[in-house]
Amino acid sequence: MISYLFGTVAQVQKTTPNRVMLILEVNQIGYEVQIGKGLAASLSERSARGRSEKSDERVQIFTHLQVRSEQPVLYGFASGAERDLFRQLVSVSGIGAQLAIALLDTLGLADLLQAIVTGNVKQLAKTPGVGSKIAERISLELRNKLAEWRTLADIPIPGSAALAPELQEDVEITLLALGYTIEEVGLALQALSQDPRLQKSQDAETWIKEAIAWFT
Repeated sequence: MISYLFGTVAQVQKTTPNRVMLILEVNQIGYEVQIGKGLAASLSERSARGRSEKSDERVQIFTHLQVRSEQPVLYGFASGAERDLFRQLVSVSGIGAQLAIALLDTLGLADLLQAIVTGNVKQLAKTPGVGSKIAERISLELRNKLAEWRTLADIPIPGSAALAPELQEDVEITLLALGYTIEEVGLALQALSQDPRLQKSQDAETWIKEAIAWFT
């Protein structure tokens, strides 16, 4: 198993409208790695900047090796957490590698996790190729497992645009200490962030009181 590759970007190109291939040179060997569009854009930008600055910047790509019909395919990700979530997604019946990559590209790591653990089928279905039935299956099979994994991996609940990050952390810690789950806290903050009155408040105590009231 190849956990990650560390090398220089030789090429990033689309092989089909929905597939992007990275050629990563590691010790004078070029590895073909299929990646998502978001990572492709980031690598292309870094590669262009490196050429203009005449640098030889190296990148770390976390990988998953999949063998189908004796044909190995290496998939690449920007972080170990993205790679691990990809593995969870492809474990669900009917979810192949391309759909898993599309989910990550469409929603991103934190929002995708949040949608799964809270059963937000509408959010999951924003990904092309994911209908309501598939979205429900993903959430049903993975919500409990990923809720626990998110906590262990220390991946934060997606931030609320209405609440400063440091204040959101204070609110989350307090609510978790009161016995609410990470999923409940995420749902509460998402709902409360739509309140025009709270959008103007940066008082953690006010948010905590409103969240407790929202739960009841």
